[in-house]
Amino acid sequence: MPKVKKEKGPSDYGKQGIMFKKDFGQHILKNPLIIQGMVEKSALLPTDTVLEIGPGTGNLTIKLLERVKTVVACEIDVRLVAELKKRVMNTPYQNKLQIRVGDVLKSELPFFNVCVANIPYQISSPLVFKLLLHRPFFRCAVLMFQREFAYRLVAKPGDKLYCRLSINTQLLARVDLIMKVGKNNFRPPPKVESNVVRIEPRNPPPPINFKEWDGLTRIAFSRKNKTLGAIFKQNAVAVTLEKNYRVYCSLKNQEIAEDFDIKQKLDDILNKNDFCEKRARKMDIDEFIELLLAFNKEGIHFQ
Repeated sequence: MPKVKKEKGPSDYGKQGIMFKKDFGQHILKNPLIIQGMVEKSALLPTDTVLEIGPGTGNLTIKLLERVKTVVACEIDVRLVAELKKRVMNTPYQNKLQIRVGDVLKSELPFFNVCVANIPYQISSPLVFKLLLHRPFFRCAVLMFQREFAYRLVAKPGDKLYCRLSINTQLLARVDLIMKVGKNNFRPPPKVESNVVRIEPRNPPPPINFKEWDGLTRIAFSRKNKTLGAIFKQNAVAVTLEKNYRVYCSLKNQEIAEDFDIKQKLDDILNKNDFCEKRARKMDIDEFIELLLAFNKEGIHFQ
């Protein structure tokens, strides 16, 4: 007997018969208890403007509209925009909802006090930093992430999942795991488990140039199990940092010796500050700040 091709069932579609697009990471949160929990953990005020990214069919949006002054919903799929508009039409929420159509990563973020969202998981990392570098500061963000990504956000030095994402996020914010969410709470169910995370930006932020910091952690975590001494001896790293150093000296009108050796200079800085044998996977924020200041003091820059 020939195999009969299985037709897509209701789980592949929304209530209105909309087929969700995998390219957009569309998994609609359907459990009202999870939605209510996210709203409660946001500690919303009646005067708040809330940013929601990927509102989908509006299950979370409606609960937010009940609590706040304004919800700004960013949605890339025009089909879901139409459904969301239809859902609030001729209700008290119609004038409280603002919809922005397009890719949130390519758009300037509006003003908001709080961000609450079940986001497409493929934009998790760039979105986190877009939010944390946004000004003016927002109060907090309550976001749904893939579970492993959420664990990376809160990982500590020495943890298996500790990485550049961990330390860069924790430099700029306090991050807490709020609740675990199983895949069956979504329609259609994703292939991964999820977690809700609460992020509070550090205000004021640490007095560190984030581009410099990001450049340093990018190099250090490129081989997080190797010693810093070994990492900074790599030719690609040395070439980039020598170029930056020559630009720095040019701007400062400082002469560079003919026998200048960038690898030797990097090694001297690491040894002088006892960092040569350290590994990124076990270094905390204070140690990275100390290392960055030591490099900058000697004219080594990373942006």
